[in-house]
Formats: sequence, C-alpha cells, structure tokens
Amino acid sequence: MDFYRLVRPLLFRADPEDAHRRALGALAWAAEQPWVGRLDSVFGYPDPRLAVKLWGLSFANPLGLAAGFDKNAEALGAWEHLGFGFAEVGTVTRYAQPGNSRPRLFRLPADRAAINRMGFNNGGADALASRLAGRQWGIPIGINLGKSKVTPLEQASDDYLYSFERLYGLGDYFVLNVSSPNTPGLRELQQADRLGEILARLQFANSACKPLLVKIAPDLGWEAIDAVVDLCGEHRLAGVIATNTTIARTGLKSDIQQTGGLSGAPLRTRSTAVVAHIWKRTEGQLPIVGVGGIFSGEDAWEKITHGASLLQVYTGWIYEGPWMVRRILAGLAAHMERSGFKHLQQAVGCAFRQVH
Repeated sequence: MDFYRLVRPLLFRADPEDAHRRALGALAWAAEQPWVGRLDSVFGYPDPRLAVKLWGLSFANPLGLAAGFDKNAEALGAWEHLGFGFAEVGTVTRYAQPGNSRPRLFRLPADRAAINRMGFNNGGADALASRLAGRQWGIPIGINLGKSKVTPLEQASDDYLYSFERLYGLGDYFVLNVSSPNTPGLRELQQADRLGEILARLQFANSACKPLLVKIAPDLGWEAIDAVVDLCGEHRLAGVIATNTTIARTGLKSDIQQTGGLSGAPLRTRSTAVVAHIWKRTEGQLPIVGVGGIFSGEDAWEKITHGASLLQVYTGWIYEGPWMVRRILAGLAAHMERSGFKHLQQAVGCAFRQVH
C-alpha cells in the first residue's frame, strides 16, 4: 500500500491534466480485460455491515467516485473493481464543449488539494447516451447534469431537461449541478426561484421517480442552504450532495494564485459543517452525500456521524492512490466495531444525536 506513495513524486512531475488523461486511459483499458475482476481482491473490502440501501438502490459500501473524474464514462467498468460502492459520471452538458483553456488543473501538494477550472469539458449528452446504451454495471451509476456554457441562464431549465430526458434510462440516479464555480453565472441557479423552476420541470418529466439530487456549493450562507433544502422538500428530491469545490482560499500553505474550485483537505471542515447543518435542519429526513476532504477512514467516519448516508471522493484518491478505498472502508468497519454498531445506517448522524 505504500508503493503508491513511493511513486507519487514521479507521477506528480507530469502535468496534472495529462496525468489524469493517462490514468483514465489505463483504467478504460483495464476495464475491458478479462482479468479485471481479479482486482476485487486487491482493492475491494467486502463487509456486509457497510452495505447501504437507499432510494431503492443497493450499495455494497458507502464510498463512491465523485463526478468530474470520469466525465464521459470512459472507465466506468473499472470503478467497481477498485472497491467503490458507486460511481458518478459527468458533469455532462446538453452540448459537447471543450471547457476552459489550459492550464486549468493545478495540484497543491503542501495542502493535499487541487484547484480546477475545467469548465464542464465533456462530449455532451448524446455522446454519453451512446456510450452507456446497452451496458450493465455492477454498482449504481449516477449522472451529474450541468448547464452548457452557450445556454443563457434564462434557458437553463431547457438545457437540463434535455440531458435528463436523453439519459433518463441509463442512470440509477441523477444530480443537478448548479454549484460549479467554473461556468459563468452557474451558481446563480442556486437561487430559489431559478432552482425551483428547474426542479419542477425535471420532476414533472421524472415518470419512473428516479432519485434526483442537487449538488450545492460550500460557499453558500446558512440561509441560502436552508432555502435549497426547503426546495428539496417542496419538489420531493431524493437528497443533497454536500459539497462542490470552494472559491475560498483561507489558510492555504501553497502560494498559488489561480482561479477555480478548490478541492481536497482544506474543504473537509466546511463540507462536514454543511452536512451537519442539513442533517439537523431536516432532522435526518433528507439523505446527504458527503464529499470534500475525505482521505482516511477517520475523515469518512466524521462525515457519516455528522449526517452523510453516502460519501464521495476525488482529490483524496489522487493523493492516496487506488488502495485508499480499501483503507477507508477498513477504517469505517473498525469504527463501527468500536462503537458497537451492526449496520452503517445506525452511525449516520450519531454525533449529533449524542450531543442533543
């Protein structure tokens, strides 16, 4: 497990986006090999106590791959064999788009963080539909939906609705991404009137009642978060993903002046606070996917005990390597053992319940 840490300095000499492309290509290749299933015993951590049932879906464990890593579902067949309990593809937009100009991805090793201003670079909803059609996966698959850069904010609901309907039969759950800082004006869609219109149209088209979630920014104030949570109740959303990347730069060790969304360890405290706030606001009735700064079993346990039913990782996986999933799941199992919980669901929100 220490092998990755030995080779990481060499890997980090490469341009971050180039390294990402090569890693994704290697995983896509591995996913098509007949031996890919052998990876399960290396990277997986099967433990029935970690299984989660939510939204009518079965998750072997609560740890998922966050959106942004495999935008176009190129390596989708690999993630289940690397120990993940689910994976989220995208962000996908109605129209194919190249994203922002390079360089647009930056590592901050001193902070165990990254800054990205990718700008929803992806092949578009039609291309993703073609890639996913006729395929089956061993884990639940989420699809993260964003607004095309060329689409005016006033027409955002049309844009989201097209992608939602085009991909509807191909995802197990869907996420409305209105919180990326890298598409001009996108975060304005978190305002109650704009978000309400989009949610209403998507839920009207949601004939099979697929789980629909909204992903929010960590930079929202508490009142704004409450307004989003209230909309979730009004439009019967399945849950919230807390949180996206942040535009804040407080407390960084790295001297880097780059715009974009910051992810990784510096986001941990704020994202956990948002998870806890939502859990308390809804009295645990609105499922939360906790994401932001998860590197260890301790980080994961903190998110779970403060109200997250599921978790997602991205930046931590880049820094810790493919064995990270196994280590986190083993850490969760150890925490459950010490706490006397027989099922992970018993731990969700327990920190709050013990205090109050």
